[in-house]
Amino acid sequence: SSGAATWGGASQGAYAVGNAYLDALAVDRRGRGLPATSLAWGAWRDSGMADEESARLITRVGLRLMDPAPAVQALAEAVGAGEPTLTVADIDWPRFGANYTIARRRPLIEDIPEATAAVRPDGDGDAVLRARLAAMTAAQRLTHLTGLVRTEAATVQRHSGADRIAVDKSFQEQGFDSLTSVELRDRLAALTGMPLPASLLFDHPSVRDVAAELDARLGGATDAAEPVPVVGIADDPVVIVGMACRLPGGVEQPDDLWRLLTEHRDAIAPVPADRGWTHDGTPFDGKGGFLTGAGSFDAAFFGVSPREAMSMDPQQRVLLESSWEALERAGMDPTSLRGSRTGVFVGGSVQEYATLLANSEESGSGYGLTGASGSVLSGRVAYVLGLEGPAVTVDTACSSSLVALHLAAQALRAG
Repeated sequence: SSGAATWGGASQGAYAVGNAYLDALAVDRRGRGLPATSLAWGAWRDSGMADEESARLITRVGLRLMDPAPAVQALAEAVGAGEPTLTVADIDWPRFGANYTIARRRPLIEDIPEATAAVRPDGDGDAVLRARLAAMTAAQRLTHLTGLVRTEAATVQRHSGADRIAVDKSFQEQGFDSLTSVELRDRLAALTGMPLPASLLFDHPSVRDVAAELDARLGGATDAAEPVPVVGIADDPVVIVGMACRLPGGVEQPDDLWRLLTEHRDAIAPVPADRGWTHDGTPFDGKGGFLTGAGSFDAAFFGVSPREAMSMDPQQRVLLESSWEALERAGMDPTSLRGSRTGVFVGGSVQEYATLLANSEESGSGYGLTGASGSVLSGRVAYVLGLEGPAVTVDTACSSSLVALHLAAQALRAG
């Protein structure tokens, strides 16, 4: 059998299932008084299945390559043991435990002290770094820590200099995966002398966010907001401070909407030429209410790859644009809300883009689920802007927008 059946393995879904079946068969046979022993192997050195590239990745995860001699000895001992299934591997527990628990708890290894020691260590931080930071202003502290994080991130990514690492882009956009995220965590923990969670980059997704977290952990000032008191209806704080809209008839901003209404213009127009819609090989000649420029989405601006952008329901693209614009019209820098308790409440509607994706040549290219899911409408806005309040998508048919606005107002009144 294989360790993939015990702890899983990236891109090894079918392999893990097949070996898990083998383990279960051994347990079943033993239960019926029949002989069976299933050994889930880790990676073998020299004579194993792992090629050079696989061995490099496995080692980074925390799985050492086993020497054949003791592995064969373990096989001989296991056959005579009373257990129907055993896992035999040479594991670097601190590294493996940190990688394995980066996104969530792993009850499988929580009873192994060596595995959990690196995940929940204790410490007081580095005295030299603390002393150096103590002589700085708050702004200087953040600048220093930002530079430290960028330098270590560049080293992990094997860049020639720290300037190759952006301060506000997410680590995921800059090529970090679970392995390199833990590697950067380890380097920062060593530099600061502090215990840092394996989920550090998961919870604080940019260099600036990590620097602020390190500053707080090292005794710097925090920007924790004071609790907001619950407000009664009599003292209602809810006002509309910014708007944006995309509607048929060439409406791309609120002023366009008012002009459309006051001039009594018709928003119905011929089918746009950029849709590529045809019937029996000839373009449609009908009319309808269409958004102009619906295909003009600046994916890079929102940190979305071109392939993912193609898989996103156009409603998501338009919502991202209009959300950003609404904040700008309120006189705000949209990026200034990152980390705040700002909420996103969206009145959604029918999602039909999944059908188009299913019939396309690329079938969504792995992004179909998030590209055509109603719940992602609000979640994507919250993720792009770094908002940490509630993210809710409501579909109550024709009243969706009204219900979303009601829930948003209710959340404000509740603090």
